[in-house]
Amino acid sequence: MRRVDELGRIVIPVEIRRRFGIDVRDPLEISVRGETIVLSKPHDACVFCGRTGGLDEFHGRQVCSTCRVELSGGVVRAS
Repeated sequence: MRRVDELGRIVIPVEIRRRFGIDVRDPLEISVRGETIVLSKPHDACVFCGRTGGLDEFHGRQVCSTCRVELSGGVVRAS
């Protein structure tokens, strides 16, 4: 259990930081899923194919436009 200080900060316990490889000054994404606050390390690549360009957030994850079309039920043809 951690308390929020007067500036809105909380301390992430060292055991958790070590487990997830979070170092001093590392960026963390803060998002909300339902009634839960989620902290995560930012991802700069599509979670499905690994592409790094043209990313959009799709259900809280970084997804490239090609994979997003596939997820939406569209057909993607190779050029």
